[in-house]
Amino acid sequence: MKIVILNILLFITTLGIHASTYYVASTGDDTYPGTEMQPWATIQKAANAVIAGDTVFVKAGTYNERVIVQHSGTIDNYIVFSGFNNELVTITGTGISWGASWNGLFDVSDKSYIKISGFTIMNADYGGIWADNSHHIIIENNHTFNTFSSGIGIWNCSYITIKNNEIELACNDGEQECISVANSNYCEVFENNVHDNGPGTNGGEGIDIKQGSYNINVFKNEVHHLNNRLGIYADAWDRHTHDINIYQNRIHHCSETGLAVASENGGLIENINIYNNIIYQNKYGGIELGDWSDIGFPGIKPIKHIKIINNTCYNNGNYDNGWGFGIEIDNPNASDITIRNNVCSNNSAQIAIHQIESGAIVDHNLLYGNNTASGTLYGTDSIIGNPFFVDTNLYNFHLLKKSPAIDNGDSIDAPTVDFDDINRPFGSDYDIGAYEYHSSSGIQNDIQPGILLTIFPNPCSDKFTVSIEGRSSQQITLQLFDGKGMLIRKHSYNHVKGNSIEYYTDGLSSGLYVLTVSINNHFAGSRKLMIE
Repeated sequence: MKIVILNILLFITTLGIHASTYYVASTGDDTYPGTEMQPWATIQKAANAVIAGDTVFVKAGTYNERVIVQHSGTIDNYIVFSGFNNELVTITGTGISWGASWNGLFDVSDKSYIKISGFTIMNADYGGIWADNSHHIIIENNHTFNTFSSGIGIWNCSYITIKNNEIELACNDGEQECISVANSNYCEVFENNVHDNGPGTNGGEGIDIKQGSYNINVFKNEVHHLNNRLGIYADAWDRHTHDINIYQNRIHHCSETGLAVASENGGLIENINIYNNIIYQNKYGGIELGDWSDIGFPGIKPIKHIKIINNTCYNNGNYDNGWGFGIEIDNPNASDITIRNNVCSNNSAQIAIHQIESGAIVDHNLLYGNNTASGTLYGTDSIIGNPFFVDTNLYNFHLLKKSPAIDNGDSIDAPTVDFDDINRPFGSDYDIGAYEYHSSSGIQNDIQPGILLTIFPNPCSDKFTVSIEGRSSQQITLQLFDGKGMLIRKHSYNHVKGNSIEYYTDGLSSGLYVLTVSINNHFAGSRKLMIE
C-alpha cells in the first residue's frame, strides 16, 4: 500500500512541476533549443513543441506565418502565447494562402486552456484569431487589422474570454462580424475597442452574439465608426439564443443602428438585458428590436423577455438622413418588452413601437426633442425635458445637478451600479439614464498650466502612482474625495524624490473618486480615479 501511495504522489508531483518557458525571435533559428539566448525563429515551431503549463514569449519583430496551435493545456496549466515585455510583435499573413475558410491566421480550433496575448495580427485571408469547437480560451491585449472575415471569430465554443483587444479593418467583404460569437456559451466580451471595419457591404457588424449562443456577457466595449453596419448585435438566426447581458458599452458613429436584437431566420431569442449603455450619433437609431432577414425568411421571428433599462441614447438618426429613434420596437412577434429609466434625447424621435405582438411596459423614461413621428409614445411616469448633460460636445453624458433625471427613475429591475460602477441608487432614489448623479460626476480633469499630472494605472486595484512634472516642490498634498464630494483621505509628503508618489488603496471601496494635488499649498490639479 505504501508503495502504491508513493507512486501516486510521485505521479502527481511530476504532473505539477512541468512548466517550461520558450522564446521566439526574428533573429532565431528553429534548430535552436528555444531558450532566450537561442530562440526559435517561428511561432509555429513553438506551437508544435509546447505542452500544458508552457509559456511562449515572442520578441519584437514581424513574423510572416500562420500559427496553428497543436496541443491543449489543462485547467491549472494553460499554454500561453505572449508578446514579450509589451514589445511590438506582428504576425502577418501577407502572401500566405491556405484555402482559408472558417479558420484564422492564429488558429486555436479543437483546443482548450490556451491564452493568446499581446500580438498584432494582420492581413489574414480569413479570420484573425479563430476558435472552433474549443473551450477555456483567453484572447486579450491583441490588435487585429485587415482581416477578410472576423478579427476574432468564436464558433461552437464555451468559456471564452475576449478582453482588451483592438479590432480594426475587419470584414473586408468576408462575411461575419468584427467580433463574432456563434453557437457558444459562457463567454465574456469586454473592454475591446472595435472600429473602422472594412469598406465592403458583406458582413461587418461590430460585436455579434448569435446563432444559439447563451450565457454571454458583453460589457465595457467601445464600438464606433463602422461602415454600413450596426454596433452590437444579438441575433438568433435559426437557433434558440438566450441569456445575454449587454451593458456599460459605448456605441457611436455607426452607419446603421447602435444596438439591435433580431431573429433573422426564425430562432427564438429571449432573456436579453440591455442596460447602462451610452449610444449616440448612430445613423438609424440607438436601440432597435427588428424584424429583418438577409435572406427574406417568411416565418415568424420571435423576440421575448427583453429589458432595456437605464441607457442613454443621444442624437441618433440625426446625421446624414434625418430619421431614426432612440429606442424602437418593430417586430410583430416581439413580446414581454420593458423600456424603463432610459434617457432618449435629441434623437430624430425618441421612443417608438411600430410592430409588437403584445404591449410593452414603457415607464420612467426621460424624453427630450421631437417625439411626433409614427409610432412614438411617451409611456407612463416619464419626464419630458432637457436632461442637462455635462457637455454633449465632448460626449460627456453625466448629469448636472439640475437634471430632472435625478431621483426620478424606478427601482424595478434597475441595475445595481451605473456606467461608472457607482452604486445605484446614489441619492434618495434611482436616476434615469446610464449615469447616477453624484457631486463629482460633472468634474473634469483640471490641471494647472505648465504641469503634467498623471495617475497610472487608472483604473487601479491595490495601488496607483501619482507623477507630477513641471514644478519643483518642497511639499505635495494629496486629497481623495468620494463620489459625494466627501474628503476621504488627506496626506502630505515632504521632499518627494522625482515628484512621484506610490499610493495604496487598501480599505477603499470600488468606485469613482477624485484626487486633488497641491504643491507647496497651491492647487496643481485634479483627476478622476476609478478603483476596481
